Amino acid sequence: MSGRVLLVDDDPSMVELLEARLTRRGFTVSSLTDSQAALPLLMAQPFDVLLTDLNMQGLSGTELCERVVANRPDLPVVVVTAFGSMETAIAAIRAGAYDFITKPVDIDALVLTLTRAVQHHHLKGEVVRLTKVVAESQRLGGLLGSSPPMRKVYDLLSRIADSEATVLINGESGTGKELVARALHDKSKRASGPFVAVNCAAMPEALLESELFGHAKGAFTDAKAARSGLFLQAHGGTLFLDEVGEMPLGLQPKLLRALQERVVRPVGGDHEVSFDVRMVAATNRDLEGMVEENRFREDLYYRLNVVQLELPPLRARGGDILLLVQHFIEHFAARGSKRVTGLNEAVAERLMSYSWPGNVRELRNCIERAVAVTVTERLSVEDLPEKIRAYRATQQVVVASGEHSELTTLEEVERRYILRVMEEVKGNKSLAAQILGLDRKTLYRKLDRIKGSAE
Repeated sequence: MSGRVLLVDDDPSMVELLEARLTRRGFTVSSLTDSQAALPLLMAQPFDVLLTDLNMQGLSGTELCERVVANRPDLPVVVVTAFGSMETAIAAIRAGAYDFITKPVDIDALVLTLTRAVQHHHLKGEVVRLTKVVAESQRLGGLLGSSPPMRKVYDLLSRIADSEATVLINGESGTGKELVARALHDKSKRASGPFVAVNCAAMPEALLESELFGHAKGAFTDAKAARSGLFLQAHGGTLFLDEVGEMPLGLQPKLLRALQERVVRPVGGDHEVSFDVRMVAATNRDLEGMVEENRFREDLYYRLNVVQLELPPLRARGGDILLLVQHFIEHFAARGSKRVTGLNEAVAERLMSYSWPGNVRELRNCIERAVAVTVTERLSVEDLPEKIRAYRATQQVVVASGEHSELTTLEEVERRYILRVMEEVKGNKSLAAQILGLDRKTLYRKLDRIKGSAE
């Protein structure tokens, strides 16, 4: 991450050297040899970090740091001190400096420190901004976020809301598929009608059939009275089938006929009853792949997949993470009658770097826990669950460098990359094929070969 750096040092040769090296590393550098002129320039222009020597004529680096902290508390200060002068470095840290670098300056270490300082500055500004924008943020029903992937979701929802077309929502577990379905219902012409939801994975086949289609009196043991199914209960509104990929194969033909004919026959009943619902289904499974493997009916898949809506995982939503964090802080603080107003920059950095495999659901649980245990007004790293505190993003290295014996074949590189992509998309073969630039049959063939070589 590059940024705007103000460099202050009364040694012109050092200024010239550092300015040239930092510029080559992508930073935009302004420099001064007069420390007295630094504060007015900092107040007038939007710098991301101040890099200053400690021992200077006139205003020392420590004094400059104190003035910056008093007037620009958002701006991180990195100080440069002579090797062995730890007392002065500690004094600068106590004066509010973000970090220090010792002479002779290691340019790689300096770049790393400045990069972190710039990121810290941006996160600090984002945390302050979030407290002001949550209530004004673009939202739709219970959905919140303004990242490009979410704007695409909002755009598609607005275009299909008044349609009667069946919608299939694809997304990882915890991304908020039911919230999307409710938002779609609330924006539709059916908003005044019922919204009825059922989880197809939550009950056995016989019970799910009775739930969906209803049953006649005496249809089975304990059926002491007739009961209308969810199709009829949702009449005039929206029926939401969550986890539709888990629907038993034996029940799929009956669901298909109901969608085609717009009638249902209760279990044990003699007559069909018409209904009027908008159908919305959701899954975290790869239905196309399940069709290829004969685990989901192709005709039902195409009946459900009239309009497909892809819900992005939280890790793809960028700044929405902190926006959601602030929203959850306010929600749980109000519910628990606690005075918690925000989070510090270290927490923001940790939350932004975490991969969130459980998506928004995991983030919500994390913040609920943090608000419950915190004893301060702003969440700190200690309030986060251990696995998030300890998380460090890792870079996947496919090909080693160094000795020739450490190098690997192209086939092995492909195998590792395919498995890595499959891990990232939670086994969704259709999505993996898109990312890899393969057709599904080719991907299946390669996966079969990988599986065979592992056995």
